[in-house]
Amino acid sequence: MNGLKNLCGKEVEVEISGKTVFSGILIDIGLDILVLFDGQDYHYIPMLHLHNIKEREKKFNEEDTPQPSEDMPFLQEKEEISYRKILTNAKGQFLEVFVTGNKSIHGYITSVLNDYVVFYSPVYKNLFISMQHLKRLTPYSKQLTPYLLSNKELPVVPAAIPLARSFDEQIKKYENQLLVFDLGDHPNKVGVLKSVANNIVELVNAQGNNTFWKLTHLKTVHIP
Repeated sequence: MNGLKNLCGKEVEVEISGKTVFSGILIDIGLDILVLFDGQDYHYIPMLHLHNIKEREKKFNEEDTPQPSEDMPFLQEKEEISYRKILTNAKGQFLEVFVTGNKSIHGYITSVLNDYVVFYSPVYKNLFISMQHLKRLTPYSKQLTPYLLSNKELPVVPAAIPLARSFDEQIKKYENQLLVFDLGDHPNKVGVLKSVANNIVELVNAQGNNTFWKLTHLKTVHIP
């Protein structure tokens, strides 16, 4: 970790899961998360999804070097960063998060549980997102809201149901209900949940066929 710490304040190139590459100033790094500033936005990237990081060979022109602001979102003064602290401090603030493929979800975190977060989106409403699959979160500027919706159109609406501490226990609450996993990126990830047992999810798709998915590879779930 000491070697990575030496990159703080330098221009770096970061590759994360999904062959996504970012360039910018490495602002801070903890045991399980790093913060990158690209000249406009702060990107909070869990170390779980870091593939590699290196100092940029091609430098910004001096006048184009990103200059981070003094107030970094989600952090208190002299606070050591961690993935869970960032998620907790981000509650209620508008975010763009990346979870599955290159699709982003816009909204805000309402709850942080043991291994998942509850995320409210104006498009998908309440989503449950596995923490191990959240690849990046980027805060909005204070002047913007998702889709430029008004506060009336985008109220803070926490999940109206009791929340289990773990992702699998929460999903079990929806047995015999229609669910969408991973934003419906596969037809067989939309269906009626029959069971959750031994890390296996059984779904019945629109044609009445049963598909079995390994729970640890499922990233998000919501009720359509």
